[in-house]
Amino acid sequence: MTHNQFDKKSEAWSALFSEPMSDLVKRYTASVFFDKRLWQADIAGSLAHAQMLAAQNIISAADRDAIERGLAAVAAEIEAGQFEWKLDLEDVHLNIEARLTQLVGDAGKRLHTGRSRNDQVATDVRLWLRGEIDLIGGLLADLQRALLDVAEKNADAILPGFTHLQVAQPISFGHHLLAYVEMFSRDGERMSEVRQRTNRLPLGAAALAGTSYPLDREHVARTLGMVDDQGRPQLCQNSLDAVSDRDFAVEFSAAAALCMVHISRFSEELVLWMSQNFGFVRIADRFTTGSSIMPQKKNPDVPELARGKTGRVVGHLMGLLTLMKGQPLAYNKDNQEDKEPLFDSVDTLKDTLRIFCEMVGGQLNPASGLKEGGISVNTQRMEDAARKGYATATDLADYLVRRGLAFRDAHEIVAQAVKAAIAQELDLSDLPLEVLQQFSPRIDQDVYQVLGLRGALEARDILGGTAPRQVRAQIARHRARLG
Repeated sequence: MTHNQFDKKSEAWSALFSEPMSDLVKRYTASVFFDKRLWQADIAGSLAHAQMLAAQNIISAADRDAIERGLAAVAAEIEAGQFEWKLDLEDVHLNIEARLTQLVGDAGKRLHTGRSRNDQVATDVRLWLRGEIDLIGGLLADLQRALLDVAEKNADAILPGFTHLQVAQPISFGHHLLAYVEMFSRDGERMSEVRQRTNRLPLGAAALAGTSYPLDREHVARTLGMVDDQGRPQLCQNSLDAVSDRDFAVEFSAAAALCMVHISRFSEELVLWMSQNFGFVRIADRFTTGSSIMPQKKNPDVPELARGKTGRVVGHLMGLLTLMKGQPLAYNKDNQEDKEPLFDSVDTLKDTLRIFCEMVGGQLNPASGLKEGGISVNTQRMEDAARKGYATATDLADYLVRRGLAFRDAHEIVAQAVKAAIAQELDLSDLPLEVLQQFSPRIDQDVYQVLGLRGALEARDILGGTAPRQVRAQIARHRARLG
């Protein structure tokens, strides 16, 4: 890992070896065909390193200029699809350095002064992941905005709230969606925290012990934007830890897995709500599929697949934890196995967030300037379902408490009333007053204001409650937070 001389065959190894690597081992150990996505980070890190080397008089200004020209040419070739990625050169770092040396000669060979692939790859992955976290943070904000739009339209819509998937109490559909806004808000916070710990510079740790060259690591950190909110350089402080630490990748994977769990929970509800037995919502046809045998079917494939992909991302987290658990310090080849699960977790989360943003919020029609599609809500079906489960039973108990009964006594009285309503196949609000008064003489005509779904909804006018007034206040708070 730590040799930096290229021989005539453009291999990275020194003359210590007496035979070439077998083709089988080359294929087994190579990472170039998946880590080549790090090329922009690799070039950015190399440019910052070269600029620092020149500033420290470790290489000449002429060498620095040659390196900058050469890396610009390499970047142009990669962007144009003209760069030849070679298996013999094992990874993205050696491929770029070999091509740079072909283009600018000895200056390219001097680029690796004072660094190792160990600190180089740690820097590249951090730089790449930092950018991906920023993209994911933006997508999380977009998804929250899409949910807020639907919640605002449905702040007054009555949904049966469930516990144990049994009708419990009436809630606002907007309030229900705001629960997911809270979840995705926390996901955004976690991503921001992971970004802080990701945005620290390993470069300068070299292979494991640092280097004898007078590097200015803070210079490199500032150049790469690895700074805190006050612009202070953020460096990995121990060379052994710098090259072997993958906590940032594990932390990201944990945050990504939890975000996917939230998406999976939402997906499960969409699947239920879209079924004929519920019929609460529909999503645009472009997010569904049909059946090859049953022409009447419209299947919620996107939510189902997101639910399935959650297991994939959770599995990557378990894989990374297992990868790291038995490694001694410092760098080990095991760490090459961090990239594929990390890359796939990033790709899966980004793709899922993108599709959910459109599936929830709709797609902008350039002609009308309006969003089309998104979640459509059947408010009548939701309200009818809320009437079926004696959702206002707790409100009747609270009514009796306000009239002097202890809650446990009120609870028992309401249970008897519900039992009678079930026997007569009536809702509590349909029981005549004289029947209700058989259970408690404290019940009066005003009880029907309590037993109605709308009254029950409006009554929960407390911070965090489901009353439409509170829902709108929460929507305003979230919009201000998201900007």
